[in-house]
Amino acid sequence: MELFRQILEIDSTSGSERRLGEWLAEHLEAPRKELMEVGDGTVNLLLSWGQPKVVFCSHMDTVPPYIPPTFLEDRVCGRGTCDAKGQFFAMYRACQRLAASGRSGFGLLILSGEETGSWGAKAFARTPFRAPLLVVGEPTENRMVSASKGTQSYGLKFIGKPFHSGYPQFGVSAVDEFVSFMNDLRAAHFQEDSVLGATTWNVGLLHSDNPQNILSPELECRLYFRTTFATHTAVQEWMARKASPTLEMEARGGDVPASYCTLPGFPSAPASFGTDAPHLTGFEKKIICGPGSINFAHRSDEHILLEDLRKATDIYVSIYESYN
Repeated sequence: MELFRQILEIDSTSGSERRLGEWLAEHLEAPRKELMEVGDGTVNLLLSWGQPKVVFCSHMDTVPPYIPPTFLEDRVCGRGTCDAKGQFFAMYRACQRLAASGRSGFGLLILSGEETGSWGAKAFARTPFRAPLLVVGEPTENRMVSASKGTQSYGLKFIGKPFHSGYPQFGVSAVDEFVSFMNDLRAAHFQEDSVLGATTWNVGLLHSDNPQNILSPELECRLYFRTTFATHTAVQEWMARKASPTLEMEARGGDVPASYCTLPGFPSAPASFGTDAPHLTGFEKKIICGPGSINFAHRSDEHILLEDLRKATDIYVSIYESYN
């Protein structure tokens, strides 16, 4: 576990992961190592044992704030333990085990920028690299993801007319415009999906910088949807209808809902979180599976059980063996 401790002790919150990538390139062992520039100051790392047919993959960046590791009897706590340093650590141990048994034809791809837009994955997809099978490590409780939701992101600006708050009838509050929009969104009743369930959304980066005694001239925010097979297009259409003189809208992209490969004998379930998988286009089949629970990712009490790490290593070896 000393290697895991050293990995966790390097702060790799999004934007600062280059140091970890360079450290991994120096300290991880593989016949071939390729450190690749992403283009934003960060790097991707590909380790290869022969010509990879199976590529294990996860990401080195984590959400802020950095939380140093604490090792307990049955778990490891700290930022990245569950999402997603624990995943690529278990994958690396699987690669070591396969190499020790004389196997080849596999690789380990460790990416930057997953938490902020999958920039590392998008950069890697522009390379000529191709392989039959990709195994993406995310906190899935060691279950294979049968399908995952899509995403859609929008930048919104609500336009008001500032006026003295004692006479609101002579102005328009951008805050009121935002509230009306959110009430309409709650009443939209998007269709329930038989596989992925309900469509959900979250508001972030909410800002309206006006004094309390003046109606808000503008309010800006981000709106982030998690869509399903039944609603991905319906959400886009609904948003298009909401454009108005009091609402400026910028579509910021996203991912479509997708189904993924599962193997007989392994538990599986759908997932609501996003991954690098949709952006890694050079693979025929994709599996998403890893230790840890999404319920503890991005939290102050983030942790991973040691038993889950051991089980994940066994699963990754089994995936390779089932494919070869």
